[in-house]
Amino acid sequence: MTIFDSSGIEAFVTENNPKYANRIIRQLKTFAKSRALGKSYDPYKAAYGSMPSHASANPEFKQLYINSHFCYVFGIITNGLGIIRHISFYNKDFLASHPEILVQKKSDSPDEDKSVHDSRLLIPTLKDLFIKHPLINPKTFLGDAAFDAMELYKALLSGNTFGEKRHFQKAYIPLNIRSGLKNPDYTINENGIPCCPHDATFPMKYECTSKTKNGVVRYKFVCPKMNWIYDKSIRRAHRQCCCKNPCTTSRCGRMVYIYPEKDLRAYPGAIRGTEEWDNTYKIRTVVERGIYHIKEHLCLAGRRTQNETLHADLILTGITQLITVVLADKINCHKYIRSLKRSFTGLSFAITYFIISYTQVPRADALYCLLTQAIRNLFS
Repeated sequence: MTIFDSSGIEAFVTENNPKYANRIIRQLKTFAKSRALGKSYDPYKAAYGSMPSHASANPEFKQLYINSHFCYVFGIITNGLGIIRHISFYNKDFLASHPEILVQKKSDSPDEDKSVHDSRLLIPTLKDLFIKHPLINPKTFLGDAAFDAMELYKALLSGNTFGEKRHFQKAYIPLNIRSGLKNPDYTINENGIPCCPHDATFPMKYECTSKTKNGVVRYKFVCPKMNWIYDKSIRRAHRQCCCKNPCTTSRCGRMVYIYPEKDLRAYPGAIRGTEEWDNTYKIRTVVERGIYHIKEHLCLAGRRTQNETLHADLILTGITQLITVVLADKINCHKYIRSLKRSFTGLSFAITYFIISYTQVPRADALYCLLTQAIRNLFS
């Protein structure tokens, strides 16, 4: 299971001072009043659009959708247990290694910028992960609604995006509320489930997933008023539609077959709204909790720095968590694999600095890769 999210650590720069933004807003309000622009003019959106894209003290501190603050931006990938598998730093080196990422001018909407920002960075970040760790086999991806784009579904679920015949089998991504689903053949609800032809508010029942002779996967939906009736004379059960206003002459009721490959956005290897979807998508919160632990419990938030030492500090926090996983495994207390607040986290820090100081590993990120390789088979 692979879970991705991006975040940023707020920097101690002038642009993050509330007075900086308030000054711009006051100027824009005065401008709107002098030009009699009326209520259609939003000074707050205009203030966001007029702010610089990076801090003057350091161009690596980008304006991100964290209360519109200027942050050192990074992406984090964890498995289903919340163990960090990869950290990417979205700086000039990352953009230079991925020329396919187009840096466009920001809009006046922080919500739109956040979605576009995450969607552009997802595939390059995953490619870096699988190149560094070729033994990790992608099967299930979890992400938020920012990744609800048709091109991302195709890249995640088909082709050779991450190597020869390597792609995810399922992608648990909720639909963006700004765009719904459409099917030219059937009436479907907001989760992509076909509905009764006589009542669009009555979804059909998902029965099973099967494969055709050619190996094409298909989902089978049946009439919600269909029941299995057991016949004692032949000792077999058969389908029986109990609808008073049937939409077909078949006694089994209407059946609908959906082929996911025709619409990967509507059917990304799993069906939305089902118990399987709900139970699996709940796991995505582990990456958000991991980011919270990194910022709060390992004291990366609220720093008073204007340089890029955050790069090394972020890698050290990842190393510390991996060592915590190893310690939890060795003492046979697997429930502590993410317990960064436990007492042996301090021991993990001490071991981390000891290894860096007394080994031949020249860089912290190289050590991070070595530790990740060492525990890649743990808790996967």
